[in-house]
Amino acid sequence: MKVLIIEDEPQLRSALKESLLKEHYVVEEAATYSDASQKIWSYEYDCILLDVMLPGGNGLKLLEELKQMGKRSSVIIISAKDSLDDKLTGLGLGADDYLTKPFHISELNARIKTVLRRNTYDGDEVIHYGNVQVNVTNRQVQVQGYSLDLHPKEFDSLNYFLLNKERLVSKTSLAEHVWGDYVDQANDFEFVYSQIKNLRKKLRDAKASVEVQSVYGMGYKLTLQ
Repeated sequence: MKVLIIEDEPQLRSALKESLLKEHYVVEEAATYSDASQKIWSYEYDCILLDVMLPGGNGLKLLEELKQMGKRSSVIIISAKDSLDDKLTGLGLGADDYLTKPFHISELNARIKTVLRRNTYDGDEVIHYGNVQVNVTNRQVQVQGYSLDLHPKEFDSLNYFLLNKERLVSKTSLAEHVWGDYVDQANDFEFVYSQIKNLRKKLRDAKASVEVQSVYGMGYKLTLQ
C-alpha cells in the first residue's frame, strides 16, 4: 500500500513516515501545496494524509483537485483546526476521515487500515482468489490452508496484483506502487523482474492455482491457471 503524507511540520512528518514504514507501507512526502499538487497529479496513492494549512495553499483545495481528477485515493485530513465547518467541508469534498491534532499515531494507523479496508477491499480483511488467501491486515498468505512465506516486496507485489486481478499491470505502475516514486531515477526494472521471478517460484512450489503471466513489452497479469 502506498501512502502520501502532506504535512509541513518536519518533526510530525518524520514521525508519521517512520511509523508507516514499520507498517510496511510505501511512503512519500510533500511539505508544500505545490509539491503535493505535483505528486497527486503525477502518481497514484492508496491513502493520502492531508494537512489543511500548508505553505502556498489550502489542503482542502488539493482535496477538491484530487476528486476532480477522478483519483480513488482514500483521504484522511489531519489538521490542528477543530472547526466543525472545516470538518464538514472536508468530508463533503470526499475525505474519508478527519483527525484533529494532536493525535496518537496508533490511532492514525488504525484509521488508515479502516479506510483502506473499506475503500480498497470492500470492508474485507481477507482476499480470496483461487486457492490463495491473503490477510491484508496481518500480511499473511496461505495456499490451500498452508502458510506461504513471502518477503515484504513479494507480498506487496502479490497484493497489488490481487487488487488488479485479470487486468494488465504495467511494470511502471507496479514499480511505483511497491517501491515508491524513486523509480523515476532507476535505469531499468531489473529489481522488478527479480521479485516477480521469486514470487512466481513460490506460488508454483506451493501449487497455487494463480499465476503471474508476462504480457510481452507491457507488464504482467494475475490469472487463474
